[in-house]
Amino acid sequence: MRSRLRRFYIGFGWFSLQLIVCASNLVPLDTLAQTALTEPQGVQVFDTSSDGGGSLTVQWAPAPSDGPDIRYQVLVGEASASDPSAFIIITEFPSNTHYIKDSKTAWWTRKVDKTWHHVVIRSGKGIEIIDGMSYAVAVATVQDDQRMFSPVVVAAPSPNWFNWNQLNNLIIAVSFGGLVFYSISHAKRNDIFLRRIPGLDAVDEAIGRATELGKPILYLTGAHDLHDPSTIAAAVILGKVAKRAALYETELMVPHREPMTMAVCQEITKQAYLEAGKPDLFKEDANFFITSDQFSYTAAVDGIMLRKKPAANFFMGSYFAESLLLTETGASTGAIQIAGTDSDHQLPFFVTTCDYTLIGEELYAASAYLSKEPVQIGTLLGQDIGKAVILGAIAVGTVLATVGVVTGAQWPELVLDLFRDLK
Repeated sequence: MRSRLRRFYIGFGWFSLQLIVCASNLVPLDTLAQTALTEPQGVQVFDTSSDGGGSLTVQWAPAPSDGPDIRYQVLVGEASASDPSAFIIITEFPSNTHYIKDSKTAWWTRKVDKTWHHVVIRSGKGIEIIDGMSYAVAVATVQDDQRMFSPVVVAAPSPNWFNWNQLNNLIIAVSFGGLVFYSISHAKRNDIFLRRIPGLDAVDEAIGRATELGKPILYLTGAHDLHDPSTIAAAVILGKVAKRAALYETELMVPHREPMTMAVCQEITKQAYLEAGKPDLFKEDANFFITSDQFSYTAAVDGIMLRKKPAANFFMGSYFAESLLLTETGASTGAIQIAGTDSDHQLPFFVTTCDYTLIGEELYAASAYLSKEPVQIGTLLGQDIGKAVILGAIAVGTVLATVGVVTGAQWPELVLDLFRDLK
């Protein structure tokens, strides 16, 4: 019994001694927090590349202690200053945020690893960043009341002539332009098939019916001005319609909401009559301005439909709530109605009230379809090939992005950056 007690006391004493030794090696939590706080390492300050000036970029390496409890401060002062504690605090954030990978920069313009911290300094918060002027910048690690500063770095902003982040877009644009020029050259040497568009095939039928009945043709170019591509397409189609109307000696009426559009369409109509060999039939008042107000214009055009009773109505361009009011009135007069718009919110009304409707890009293909000119057909072919390439790139990009997320590989991102719109 005594030997057992002796062994117990010896073991207990040895265990207690080990606890004392271990306790002597422990570091208080406050001391541990203090030793974990280190100054930012590898701080780089330089002019922001590929911008118009007025900014500086600050980058520094991540620290093992980065986390939500430790914060970073970016401070800016005069170039002659050396004490960062007197600088202006531009921004402050948790040390596990603001990485290069979160910024919209391309891998071919990065100077350091994408896991580094990244901050862009611009004018504001008590300081103005002026091109050509030097500024002193420092980064501080902050925890509670403690701050540790990095060495002060001096840099000056300046504008750049070229945005290297957009280099991929330049290459894509030049490639697409080359594709269009090649398509035009191919169209001049070969016959290009164009899908039949019933609405455009019906143009001659509508003009012929108006000629047989001795009634005019009404043509509308939409609600927008010439800044809208759909209005430009409507003006181009007007030239083709006006040329046919001149050949058939049929009256043409083109009421407008925009004075500039009216002036352009007058010249297009005049040129169409010249090409048809009937310049004497051209009337200056065939294109006329009504009003810019939406529903006042609609009411006026409805009145023209009811009084003149045109045999063919063309609604080309962009439209809003007036579309149904116009087409319902035209349908009530028994006219053939052909519409074309890229306003998808108005397509249901045109489809239900018009005889033929050009949907979306059919409006832009109409001029090539009607004229059969190689330049326009080649341009259309090049655009279609470009769209096919874009759709293929989207499909491949989706697969690569999925592979990158599932496997954690970095190489898919290098490929995806080639097709991104980066800043």
